[in-house]
Amino acid sequence: MSQLLHRSIIWIGLITLTISACQSTNIKKAYVGEKNISLAAPFPSTYKRLSSQAVLIKNTTLLTGTGKQINNASILLENGRITAIGNALDAPLDANVIDAKGKWVTPGLIDVHSHLGVYPAPSHEASLDGNEATSPNTAEVWAEHSVYTQDPQFTLALAGGITALQILPGSANLFGGRGVTLKNTPARTVQAMKFPGAPYSLKMACGENPKRVYGERKQSPASRMANVAGYRTAWIAAAEYNRKLDEYKEKKNKGEEVDAPVRNLQMETLGEVLRGNILVHNHCYRAEEMAVMLDIAAEFGYKVTAFHHAIEAYKIADLLAKDNVCAAMWPEWWGFKHEAYDMVEENIVMVSEAGACAIIHTDDAITIQHLNQEAAKAMAVGNKANYEISRADAIQWITLNPAKALGVADQTGSLEIGKMADVVIWDGDPFSVFTKAEKVFIDGALMFDRLNSDFQPVLDFDLGVLDPEGERL
Repeated sequence: MSQLLHRSIIWIGLITLTISACQSTNIKKAYVGEKNISLAAPFPSTYKRLSSQAVLIKNTTLLTGTGKQINNASILLENGRITAIGNALDAPLDANVIDAKGKWVTPGLIDVHSHLGVYPAPSHEASLDGNEATSPNTAEVWAEHSVYTQDPQFTLALAGGITALQILPGSANLFGGRGVTLKNTPARTVQAMKFPGAPYSLKMACGENPKRVYGERKQSPASRMANVAGYRTAWIAAAEYNRKLDEYKEKKNKGEEVDAPVRNLQMETLGEVLRGNILVHNHCYRAEEMAVMLDIAAEFGYKVTAFHHAIEAYKIADLLAKDNVCAAMWPEWWGFKHEAYDMVEENIVMVSEAGACAIIHTDDAITIQHLNQEAAKAMAVGNKANYEISRADAIQWITLNPAKALGVADQTGSLEIGKMADVVIWDGDPFSVFTKAEKVFIDGALMFDRLNSDFQPVLDFDLGVLDPEGERL
């Protein structure tokens, strides 16, 4: 059997297992015309972890993602979970024992801002599906309905240690639509990649992008003040939608005859934000605009979960800490448009040192393959400025903190007993430019092994660039 055929069979098997999960039992009410019907929540996650043998990784340097570094450590992965951490652990009889002396182990990396799948490779106009730039408010669209699961960029990110990522719509709109959190596993359907239990997000954008897109068309918004008016008008409508829905439910529970509200997909998304069930991820660069967005959130009683890009987050780091709002930032990407000019390289560190939730994101299909190096840049700048940032602290910017922003920190983002066994073995210090992810485990299953080609995913796209023996042309 050729190497290519062997590898294809392995990964077809993995994909088949992944999509064989049971449907979600999450039941919700839908209001359609005159009917009040109960049905399964639409597009539920069908993700199912792959079965795997127990794995004991020993003699390694462990960065837990909780601010701790453990030397000469061992970690045990069983049944998809982390079951033990210590300096001397006994391996179960059937365990695969990996001696990781000289290597480092971290939680799986998480990118909170990605467009993989909605802007897949190779780039072509026919597959650019990340922006529904037809209205300032497109809260009714869901990014997952554009995700091309065979995008080869997913597996390239996996080789960089990425185990989970949030896929967002673009930033042409005041309300761009729902984002979705995915486990970075090969699958034929997006539902089979959806992180089980992860809340949806709403992508919002402020500043230059929406006012430029619609102002050029002689439409509103064409200014920042019209941006704010657009947000407030939409939230007023969403609050009224929720009021009518609650009024209907109250009357129905009393046995009164009453017509059910007609479903409105746009208002459903915005209304669930107001109820606290959908997390707001807000593209926003300038400090005073972020402060305005916090004021709007206070006016309508919702919470901003994270500001993305946040070039000027350092100016309002105290406000972010006070309101428990994350800032997802680049370590050195700035100056590419007017609102992105007032950057300082210490931005990430200053936010972190203020006690706020600092995150490093990529927004880029290449950079996502080197997220650990992005964290290294920020750590180096911080230490040069005498902030004394340790590796144990810096790893949180790309593990636990993005997990918090995605609402999944109780399941992943750190190496703690009981959490998902999303783990990366690095062949050296993960903050070194020379280091590579050697092995990547998702829910305890080996999904990538740089030393074993049988565990290097081969997708449809790859088949066109491999020779018959499985080597890249």
